[in-house]
Amino acid sequence: MSDLKSRFIDVYGVLKQELLYDPAFEFDHDSRQWVDRMLDYNVPGGKLNRGLSVVDSYRLLKEGKTTDDEFFLSSALGWCIEWLQAYFLVLDDIMDGSHTRRGQPCWFRVPKVGMIAANDGVLLRNHISRILKNHFRDKPYYVDLLDLFNEVEFQTASGQMIDLITTIEGEKDLSKYSLPLHRRIVQYKTAYYSFYLPVACALLMAGENLDKHVEVKDILVQMGIYFQVQDDFLDCFGSPEVIGKVGTDIEDYKCSWLVVKALELCNEEQKNVVHENYGKVDPACVAKVKELYKTLDLEGAFVEYEKESYEKLTKSIEAHPTKEVQAVLKSFLAKIYKRQK
Repeated sequence: MSDLKSRFIDVYGVLKQELLYDPAFEFDHDSRQWVDRMLDYNVPGGKLNRGLSVVDSYRLLKEGKTTDDEFFLSSALGWCIEWLQAYFLVLDDIMDGSHTRRGQPCWFRVPKVGMIAANDGVLLRNHISRILKNHFRDKPYYVDLLDLFNEVEFQTASGQMIDLITTIEGEKDLSKYSLPLHRRIVQYKTAYYSFYLPVACALLMAGENLDKHVEVKDILVQMGIYFQVQDDFLDCFGSPEVIGKVGTDIEDYKCSWLVVKALELCNEEQKNVVHENYGKVDPACVAKVKELYKTLDLEGAFVEYEKESYEKLTKSIEAHPTKEVQAVLKSFLAKIYKRQK
């Protein structure tokens, strides 16, 4: 494990201890044990990209000159995003009736947890406010941080709503699926919290006013959309050994970039194939949809999309007046361009 990542994980240990001994609630042995296990199960298990991005972005904004205290604070903000992610995923898995997450059973599927997981999700969200209060209350940007997390949480929950009501069981209607709808879901459900939030946290810590960085937000939202299109592509064409899961977007009737693109390109006969087979758990139906994707050369369409997106993003980044902000945006783009998982 890299030194940066292990130092970052050490900060998780500190924050967890503070929460387990939070003076606002009198923990007994059982409740402390529950929260301890719940946190370890749900918070640090992912790739930690969002959290580490705050640390990286802050370091780039300060041109590499950061103190131990600044490392701790930027890590604490990074962990707030990982807590937010955990909160979304715990509730998301309940809503989707999912079975596994990060290679283990979803939290609500764990024996004796069940629907207590819904309350755990609420607790995870409340922990963010506790961490911010413990470490940022005396900072001039404290209110801006609270505002930022509230705003991004609202946008993400709204994106999740659009996604859920688009795929209501028994009301499956592919005619609703379009590029603008796909883009809208992704922008709200993924791009704000995964791309804009880490950089916005670093900018606030560096003393910047977010109102003066609207173009940075726009670039990061575009990056988030590009990232999700890659995700949609890998769900179907990626290797399960590499991406670590078997894609199920076709079975789940997802408003994926691939199905939207297919509907745009296919003739009437091919459209019928999509309508008859999309959203069915039957492997034969899934195979027919994948076969059609190959016939329509969606791999080629994706390669073209990726090239265009990369060029457009690079151009927008290079037009930014400050080199430190440029460095942050370029490092983000480098991490995701042509990724395989």
